[in-house]
Amino acid sequence: MAKNFFKRVAKCFLRYIMVKNFYTKDVSDKNMRHLQSKALQSISGALFVSCQPTVGGPFDDVDGVVRFAKAALSGGCHGLRIEGAERVAAVAAVTHKPLVGIVKRDLEDSPVRITPYLEDVDSLADAGATIIAFDATDRIRPVPAKEVLARIHERGCMAMADCSTFEEGAEMVQAGCDLIASTLSGYVDGPVPNEPDFQLVKRWSDKGWLVVAEGRIRTAQDAHEAIKAGALAVTVGSAITRPDDVTGWFLSAMNKVNESALEGREPQ
Repeated sequence: MAKNFFKRVAKCFLRYIMVKNFYTKDVSDKNMRHLQSKALQSISGALFVSCQPTVGGPFDDVDGVVRFAKAALSGGCHGLRIEGAERVAAVAAVTHKPLVGIVKRDLEDSPVRITPYLEDVDSLADAGATIIAFDATDRIRPVPAKEVLARIHERGCMAMADCSTFEEGAEMVQAGCDLIASTLSGYVDGPVPNEPDFQLVKRWSDKGWLVVAEGRIRTAQDAHEAIKAGALAVTVGSAITRPDDVTGWFLSAMNKVNESALEGREPQ
């Protein structure tokens, strides 16, 4: 599995080289090994920033997403997670860094939201995504997850399965998925926890699987703990690109202190 992953990452680097006009058709084995080594160095320990503004918020347009992407890149991130083919294309026009593309939909007959259709895969691949993420949870869905995975590979992209359980990740690994991510852990059943699911990341990484830690990673310490748990890479979203959410976190923490101080006292 790891061998196939590195081949696909190397293919992404070849794509970048083609864009930069350094590509030649005769790529030797030595050069391919060099590209694979370079790919490993760039992905291992990588920070991906998810640029998905709050729907309807002041940054929720193509220009806002591109500006967030540029800011994250200037800070040194290794790749970006972008929603929507139009926005992927706009960001691809300003960077050669790896782009994780997704399409989000609200379906009437399925709770699956992330890249549910094969045409979503096609639009993202055409837009310039190098990695395409999709919902791989065990829920009612319009297209089987393995068919989405197959289409991603047919289009020459790497596939990342957004999972909620250990078993879902294991199934995707067996199906040949390049990366599994903890994106949906805690979001499928019951109340959403406050902490990232480091235990799930560790269980997967202990198997030798290639894992992206994602979901509720809100501090630099969280990212540090994710890498310690064995994550190959970490994706951070709201903590970087949703200032409205971050403002709410600060207010919530402050209000807890105020509430404690007022316990047993009449409101003023």
